[in-house]
Amino acid sequence: MLTLLSMFYYICLRRRSRSGTRGEALTSRRAVESGQRATLPISVEVEQYAKEVLDFSSHYGSENSMSYTMWNLAGMPNVYPSSGDFTQTAVFRAYGTWWEQCASAPLPFRRTPKAFHSQDYIELAFEEPVYPTAVEVLETYHPGAIVQIMACSLNPFSQNPPTDVRWEVLWAEEPTKVLTPQARQFSPSIKQLSFPTNLIRVEVNSSLLKYYTELDAVVLRGQKERPILSLYKMPRIDICDLSDSDEELSDPGASFRQAGDGKHINLGNGYFDKLPYELIQLIVSHLTLPDLCRLTQTCKLLHQHCCDPLQYIQLSLQPYWARLSDTSLGHLQGRCTLLQRLNLSWTGNRGALTLTGFSSFMKACGGSLVCLELSCCHFLSEPCLEVISQTCPGLQELNLSSCDRLHPQAFTHISKLTQLRRLVLYRTKIEQTAMLSILTFCIELRHLNLGSCVMIDDYDVVASMLAVRCRSLRSLDLWRCRNLTERGLAELAAGCRLLEELDLGWCSTLQSSSGCFQHLARNLPCLRKLFLTANRTVCDSDIEELAANCPALQHLDILGTRMVSSSSLRKLLQACPKLLLLDVSFCSQVDARIVQELCGLFPNVAIKKSFTQ
Repeated sequence: MLTLLSMFYYICLRRRSRSGTRGEALTSRRAVESGQRATLPISVEVEQYAKEVLDFSSHYGSENSMSYTMWNLAGMPNVYPSSGDFTQTAVFRAYGTWWEQCASAPLPFRRTPKAFHSQDYIELAFEEPVYPTAVEVLETYHPGAIVQIMACSLNPFSQNPPTDVRWEVLWAEEPTKVLTPQARQFSPSIKQLSFPTNLIRVEVNSSLLKYYTELDAVVLRGQKERPILSLYKMPRIDICDLSDSDEELSDPGASFRQAGDGKHINLGNGYFDKLPYELIQLIVSHLTLPDLCRLTQTCKLLHQHCCDPLQYIQLSLQPYWARLSDTSLGHLQGRCTLLQRLNLSWTGNRGALTLTGFSSFMKACGGSLVCLELSCCHFLSEPCLEVISQTCPGLQELNLSSCDRLHPQAFTHISKLTQLRRLVLYRTKIEQTAMLSILTFCIELRHLNLGSCVMIDDYDVVASMLAVRCRSLRSLDLWRCRNLTERGLAELAAGCRLLEELDLGWCSTLQSSSGCFQHLARNLPCLRKLFLTANRTVCDSDIEELAANCPALQHLDILGTRMVSSSSLRKLLQACPKLLLLDVSFCSQVDARIVQELCGLFPNVAIKKSFTQ
């Protein structure tokens, strides 16, 4: 380290003679700016609401309606300045840390940068490209989830898209906890862009929120002409600029190899040479991926450590989605021969990744993969899934969440991955035939997410097949499945007795009068999470059966029921000491006074009561 500092100091001295040039540049810039301020023309600011929602990672609503969907962000506000829970707003699928605490949650990836906080996103197109001066987000309920706002150089309405698509961060911050759930207009100070944009991306993290955040509209303000002050930019001074010649750059230590008496000094890597190989490996394992790649350029010793395949057993490229390309995968390919867990979520869109680049990487590095995250990867096609099925025989976890542009036929290849234990197909176009084929061959499944899969014709048949083929199932998400009946639910409960999580939210065909929920409670003693969201028929008898048979219950959502009283809730809270979340929003017989009383009696339980003003 001392040697490197000495070298750096020497090179700085050699460059000192050029310091006058930098001073002149700074003086020149001040002169230009002062002169331009006096003659700066007045430019008209354009204000526009989003014209179209292009892409998003999740939403609370249905694929076949507008209630609580991301499509509500297009156009002028529907709710603002009112506060509360309104169906005309955009709502993401999750909030808080409840989902991370469930058994179905994937393990976090190592080396995720501390500055990366995003969990969900939405991309919005506006009518006219402008140089942004402000971005305003109208938040109408539980604000504070927005962590990053980005702009893209691509015009989504252009007939001739550029080959080089750039994303720039306009604003970014850590998640914040807003004390009030009231509506607000969020307008952070944004950075100036060197290109016009009409494509804005908003990224959120809802982990600190007490309930679902709701967004009403997004406003983009900007100028059609580029501001004059931004035309002059001071070039950034890089460390490479401190060298006088190409020779010094290629051999920066040449001047130090000979002492004053003519003797040569052997300058090694200092104490690094004496450290055990394993210890250096441990040290560099704490670096993020970009830092790891930069460190390879310092010396041969660290190059060897930073390129060791043991450093790439886990690889999350999601934080770098905006810069990832076929070339990036090609550079990493030689280092990932021992890769076991790979996260490519959000990557590759708008031509950044191709079938050729993806296939080449998977064929070289997919042989040992056990986990593959591909959420919102719209570059995926049927040949891509075929490559996965051929090159990843030991794959145990596959996430295709919100890959809604995949052709239904593509999902048939998943049935070849017979070792699968976790499969996420949320918001995909999988059809019943492909789903039944997967269940026939993938009998080791532990976690299955079929939320908002609207192309499946008969969920009773799927439930029956699960009961027969996947008896070790631990979690099942059937959020908004539209045709599951009490017959299919009874077969599921009888065959999958180890179920710990079951999401039946917005499954309107299930009726409590059939006794299906009571039968469910009696047959699933290990149940820890049960969502019966928006089922108006849930009654006291169902709650009492849960209290009697499911002592391990931690999460219960009965939002919207009109037949549950405070007495049955009290029994549930007393019988289930591990309960952490109870959502009784819009339960007509449970008013705010009762909720306040229950919160006082059971302070460890987060009892949710949404409201509308």
